[in-house]
Amino acid sequence: MQDRIDSAVADVWARLDAKSGRVVGLTSDLVRIPSVNPKFQDEPEAGREAQIQALIADELSGCDLAVSTFDALPGRPNLLAQTEGAGNGERDLILCGHIDVVPVGDLREWSYDPFCGDVRNGRVLGRGTMDMKAGMACCVEALRVIREAGIALRGRVSLHSVVDEEAGGSGAKAMVRAGHLAPAAIIAEPGGDEIFISQGGLEWLRITIRGRQGHSAYRFTGMYPQPWQENPKAPPISAADLATRFLAALRDYEAANSRVKSHPMMAPGINHFGVGVVRIGAGLGEDGLPIIMSNPGIVPDVAVIDIDHKFMPHETSADIRADFEAFVAHFCATDPWLRENPIEVKWDLYDLHFPPMNTSADHELVKIVTARRASLGRPTALRGSIGVTDGAHYAVAGVQPIRYGPFGANQHAPDEWADVESIRTTTKIFAASILDWCGVA
Repeated sequence: MQDRIDSAVADVWARLDAKSGRVVGLTSDLVRIPSVNPKFQDEPEAGREAQIQALIADELSGCDLAVSTFDALPGRPNLLAQTEGAGNGERDLILCGHIDVVPVGDLREWSYDPFCGDVRNGRVLGRGTMDMKAGMACCVEALRVIREAGIALRGRVSLHSVVDEEAGGSGAKAMVRAGHLAPAAIIAEPGGDEIFISQGGLEWLRITIRGRQGHSAYRFTGMYPQPWQENPKAPPISAADLATRFLAALRDYEAANSRVKSHPMMAPGINHFGVGVVRIGAGLGEDGLPIIMSNPGIVPDVAVIDIDHKFMPHETSADIRADFEAFVAHFCATDPWLRENPIEVKWDLYDLHFPPMNTSADHELVKIVTARRASLGRPTALRGSIGVTDGAHYAVAGVQPIRYGPFGANQHAPDEWADVESIRTTTKIFAASILDWCGVA
């Protein structure tokens, strides 16, 4: 069996060498279609994911694959391409990549057109090259060349081209809900010489702290009660002051968590509470935000704090939520006002939640990718991912994912690029891994 697989790998690698420019050209073509996640901006360059999926479907036409699309979100289609499976599903494999990208930001900071897709000095240039259209091109090309070689597989390969990873992963979640699963998956996010086998979970949450409005001249009366004040039972209570104390306590809580929790694949302190947005003002609107944020003459009665919280791969969402809510409750218990007006905690802010991923270093797919890289003279390091990926949504459904893909630089920043040689090498590794994992029928 192994001789048959090695012969198939040699055939596929020779074909990839003969057409080495094709996967690079596909990367450029994907980049030239702006597909900024429409949740970030409502502009002409947003919401062109359907055009990307049409291009991928066209690239795979004639490969004897079952190709279909369905909307993960209104007007935002996922693409599913599958081979036939000859086995019982135990050797099935998912190749997954997302096609949405983040906005380009300030154009003055770019040295080139963010959607040029040009190839210069061994790099493919543009927004989304590294994150992660190069990885998607590698998936498409690896699958296409195996089909062109006429190799029948024992396990089924499913290509998942998904939307919305950059804003919560609705595309991958839709794939999972539809039952498109397998024992293992390669998430083609950038990796280079690293395989990421674990990643922490991510929660977005909102803290709402309520005070009591009043004239700014009387703010001090809510801090230091005055015997002469006209209404001693209702002095203004500044939500800004309460929020300041809460943030200081949160910093200490974060430090305590970092000292007592660790994971062998993760950097110390990864389980942090990133305070991303703070809004303080008067009046709470129906949108959950302060109504007035432009008048310092009012003691503010609302503080809204949005937090990005990462937790360890071996922790559960239920546990970290319970622990944090206990911290908030204890903080409120230290203040007479907050005992009567407790802080509100809202989870799943903007419907964003990524479960953790924790694949074993001894998993067969990890060994396969490592061995095939070694055969090309390339060492491989096993890492834990600081950022989150769609692997989380597959992991929670029982799939064992790894993150591996081509490398580059400046993802989510100006002058993003992906390395041409890494794109070609990664395509070879994907193709060989498919053959090794699925087997040759």
